[in-house]
Amino acid sequence: MEPRQIKRKPVISQWSLLPRWDFKSARAALFAQRHPNFVPLGEYADEATELVDPRSEPEKEWPIYGISNESGVFLSKLQKGAEFNSNYKRIRQDYFFHNPTRANVGSLGRVGNVPPDAITSPEYQVWKPRPGLLPTFAEILIKTDFFLDQIECHRVGGVKERLFVQNLFEIPVPIPPLPIQQKIVAHWDAANSKTIEDMAASQELAKSTPSLLASKVGLKALITPHSRRAFVSSWKEIERWGVELAREMSRRPNIEMSPYPIVSLSDVIDDLQNGWSPKCLTRPASDEEWGVLKVGAVSFGWFDESQNKALPPDLKQREQYEVKSGDLIISRANIAHYVGACGLVDRVRPKLMLSDKLFRVIWKEESTILPKYLDEILKIPHLRWQIENNLTGASPTMKNISKPALMALRFPLPPLDIQEEIIAEIEAKRKEARKLLDEAKFSLQKAKEEIEKMILDTRSAEAS
Repeated sequence: MEPRQIKRKPVISQWSLLPRWDFKSARAALFAQRHPNFVPLGEYADEATELVDPRSEPEKEWPIYGISNESGVFLSKLQKGAEFNSNYKRIRQDYFFHNPTRANVGSLGRVGNVPPDAITSPEYQVWKPRPGLLPTFAEILIKTDFFLDQIECHRVGGVKERLFVQNLFEIPVPIPPLPIQQKIVAHWDAANSKTIEDMAASQELAKSTPSLLASKVGLKALITPHSRRAFVSSWKEIERWGVELAREMSRRPNIEMSPYPIVSLSDVIDDLQNGWSPKCLTRPASDEEWGVLKVGAVSFGWFDESQNKALPPDLKQREQYEVKSGDLIISRANIAHYVGACGLVDRVRPKLMLSDKLFRVIWKEESTILPKYLDEILKIPHLRWQIENNLTGASPTMKNISKPALMALRFPLPPLDIQEEIIAEIEAKRKEARKLLDEAKFSLQKAKEEIEKMILDTRSAEAS
């Protein structure tokens, strides 16, 4: 979520009403003047100050919860009591807490069903609603645009402004009667459940495309690995001896079942070219500078040119590695899940080079494979199996695949016209998924606007 920007419109207010002489105080005071029926949030909430000393049970694993603008409240980690060096704050279901330095961008939320020993950082601010404020209504209230704007106005401090509980409790809010709060919550739940369904449907549709391609070329779904302690496997199919390896090899994909010719990557392309990884600056390159792409520049299906680092001015660029429109880029090093991730370059700014952790496909002059088909076939489970079973590297966070291993990948190759038909069907599904997602986002935004109006004017909620 991007940091919220407060529009600096002209503000007129009485200095005697301001706790501080600055723009934010004037804006907060003006908001309070315009909404005289609002009450400070602190009239309906109390700070939660219960502290826990995890060191009292040194062998116990304590669940520590965090908060972010993207994930909301989440389990951060389990930590033994002996590893703590201070008291932590207790959190319970229907409590609220926030990161004091990031509350203005949405790092605040309601605690759901957590274990009785749940704790959070002593730096976080924790509070709980009083009986006249429904936790479900408060959860909606604190995510409205007007409330986030007021958080910005009530933060204090110098270079790194913070929102402490006492500042949060000063924010004026509308607290309608409980029946009206319940109506607003019901309205939000109805709109939100539909949005969640549409987003889930969009994700499922998008995730189904690799399986769709596999079925179109006559490949069956991979079987799940054996979980039994005893099973039978053929030694001639196993390159190394080991139970886990044997389990995985027992599900080796049968590529030959396809009715189409089976080819290796080396049969359909000329070469794979990897780039250059000099020591770069830590910032991205400007439009006038040369830059080197990071491994994050490609994922499954997209290319992101912003993932780059600026080339130092004392180093000369190597123009043979410059990325061009139409290139297919493949990652050769990353965490295991992203090795072999690829993306077709549609448009790209000039002066960006491949790093040595990325391959560029060098196409044959008379190619029998469409770039889009290769981009898609590399994502199907049968190719992912081949890639992930040829990884090297001891580090769990940085695996590699060699050029010979990639060039040896085997897959079915239909005629060009069949490739075009398959790609057209995949793109139609993706278009449908994007449409569903766009509609879901639009519906969610519309619902948020309606809810905010209902909260700011409770008469509308009463009439609904």
